[in-house]
Amino acid sequence: MRIAISTDGDMVSAHFGRCPSFTIVDIENNKVAKKEVIDNPGHQPGAIPRFLHEKGVNRIIAGGMGMNAVNFFNQFSIEAMVGVTGTIDDVIEKLEKGTLKGGESLCSPGAGKGYGVEKTACDNPDKEDCGH
Repeated sequence: MRIAISTDGDMVSAHFGRCPSFTIVDIENNKVAKKEVIDNPGHQPGAIPRFLHEKGVNRIIAGGMGMNAVNFFNQFSIEAMVGVTGTIDDVIEKLEKGTLKGGESLCSPGAGKGYGVEKTACDNPDKEDCGH
């Protein structure tokens, strides 16, 4: 199974569409066969589900996602799991063990504006921009 995890640094991103990157993991026989990090291609309705479908992804894991996004993923036969938190390594370990659980979405529609790939101001007051 090929799984995409919305990624912000070494953590699961709460806002899937605006996360800086995705960690793509191939799980075979309950072990990681391949792992790569790819940049988010940008937040446009339906674009990320199509992009991940073209990458062969079967499941998306995120902290949060709106119902429109879930529906787009369903159109591409990609299972969406939300409500996931923690480090990417912890999530991968739970995937290998088959113990990863989802829950309620951690963000509401539009809550991620100004976050991740759309961030225009840094949290660090010493920097004028975030390099985006």
